[in-house]
Amino acid sequence: MAILDLDTFLQAPMATEPFQYTVVHGFIRPEQAQAVRADFPEIDYAGLLPVEATKPGPNFQALISELTGPAVTAAFSEKFGVDLTDRPTMVTLRGRCSERDGRIHTDSEAKLVTALLYFNDGWEAQGGRLRLLRGPDDLNDMIAEVPPELGTLVAFRRSDKSFHGHEPYVGVRRYVMINWMTSGLAAQRELMRHKISAQAKKVLHYA
Repeated sequence: MAILDLDTFLQAPMATEPFQYTVVHGFIRPEQAQAVRADFPEIDYAGLLPVEATKPGPNFQALISELTGPAVTAAFSEKFGVDLTDRPTMVTLRGRCSERDGRIHTDSEAKLVTALLYFNDGWEAQGGRLRLLRGPDDLNDMIAEVPPELGTLVAFRRSDKSFHGHEPYVGVRRYVMINWMTSGLAAQRELMRHKISAQAKKVLHYA
């Protein structure tokens, strides 16, 4: 049985201004959400990590396989009106957030579409809630705010206006990010950057 609910994804509203984005609650089918959540790998330090640098359980690994499969790519292509069929994907994980995370940015030009899928059981904190913004200067000038709760997906098409960020939060904040990239070389460069950054944060964490 499929883990991801692509019908719910395709039926979710799509905003187009100031950039193209959608928020989908229940993207992970409810009957499978807790099993997948339980197999999210343990990550003790902040930073984005390639999946290969972690040790996920089998249910989470099945989710990654589905997320990077042709059916999901076809659904995102249809939803965003851009052919992603032959575009390489980059998948990274975050397990913890530091006080430096959440600064306003648009994502790099190497990314065509960004999707964030969250794995947190409820969210009471004010910080750490993703905000989609009208501009680069004010976290309160938002068009949407999304708590990073289990099964919630935020996806947007990267542009010079795709500003997003969140208020500071320190602690466990789990998500998977998948990006459809402009090229394989761009994906390799981004992954290398994340690996180096994560290694430095790991050293600092255990120092």
